[in-house]
Amino acid sequence: MSALFVVIGVSLGVAGLFLGAFIWSVKDNQFEDQKGAAMRMLYDETSKEKL
Repeated sequence: MSALFVVIGVSLGVAGLFLGAFIWSVKDNQFEDQKGAAMRMLYDETSKEKL
């Protein structure tokens, strides 16, 4: 029974860490530009190699 409390405590701690990382990434504007990288890949002229 005590092992169950340890597992529940550890899982809540890990879930709290993931929630904290998600909130930090939202506040740091990591999800602001969702289409920018995909569009930049299509219009990149410097990475073309000559065959």
